Amino acid sequence: MEYINGLRKYVGNQPLLMVGSTVLVLDAQNRLLMMKRSDNGSWGVPGGAMELGETTEETARRELLEETGLEIDELTLFGVFSGEELYYRYPSGEEVYNVSIVYLTHNVRGAVEFIDGEHYEYQYFKLSHLPENISPPIRPILKRLIETNL
Repeated sequence: MEYINGLRKYVGNQPLLMVGSTVLVLDAQNRLLMMKRSDNGSWGVPGGAMELGETTEETARRELLEETGLEIDELTLFGVFSGEELYYRYPSGEEVYNVSIVYLTHNVRGAVEFIDGEHYEYQYFKLSHLPENISPPIRPILKRLIETNL
């Protein structure tokens, strides 16, 4: 988030448009990898902001590796999400309107390990039994995932 953090020096907590990538990791039983966020204790999925010059695919791979230690080969575009539903105010007070390019993968290599400190717990959930405390900008994405997978 070097790019976003750099902008914050000029605009403070004012809303920013933040473009990023998200990865929905489904295991062989079609369960979704979710992680508990360190900043607010809610559940989320791997993803984050693009850096200048990155492709959305590169962002997805980098964020998955940084947040989980997992690597992927194949990514399938799941959708592009934006609008009021993806607005978020971080616990720090910083505001963003997310534009999230979401990818789906069924094949990952490695074991989950928390490298960057953004998360402290993970679990694979059945799509019919997702946790209640889901980070707000992730909810519309998971709603569409459930609609297309059940």
